[in-house]
Amino acid sequence: MRAILETDRLSLREMTDSDLPDLREILHDPVAMAAYEGAFSDAESLAWLRRMQERYAVDGFGLWAVALREGGRMIGQCGLTRQRIDDEEVIEVGYLFQRAHWHHGYAIEAASACRDRAFETLPIGDLYAKVRSTNVASMNVAIRLGMTVRRTFTTHYRGIDMPHLAFAVSRDEWTARR
Repeated sequence: MRAILETDRLSLREMTDSDLPDLREILHDPVAMAAYEGAFSDAESLAWLRRMQERYAVDGFGLWAVALREGGRMIGQCGLTRQRIDDEEVIEVGYLFQRAHWHHGYAIEAASACRDRAFETLPIGDLYAKVRSTNVASMNVAIRLGMTVRRTFTTHYRGIDMPHLAFAVSRDEWTARR
């Protein structure tokens, strides 16, 4: 499949059914999925993949497979999605990686490319990252993307109220940093 984005070390492309085993390696890991209150089941993982494939068709974007340019195996997912923060629909950059690939700078590398693509191709004023209040690693990625906390909100997911921070960077802030 053709790359949508490439960085020095990474290639981002739409996920296909053949990526399901690598996707499960992320979604079935309770540590990687702590922000989602635990690991997903096989059915939830397949539903996640189908939701991303639907987003590609409807929105033209979603969370894309992140693969190492050398080797090509999917190590994570990163991309753009439509999300709700309270009553507002926003475009968010999101990222999830296999634990074996944490602490190598892949999340910031992929998310930076997605941030740039969002401002280069979408008519948005702000780009968001929804981060659970306990997820310090994702907060650090958002900060390195030039984002600051705009507000707090609570998401009800899997039967639990989860406090979140809405990080964002504006088009003007992004332009000034380029």
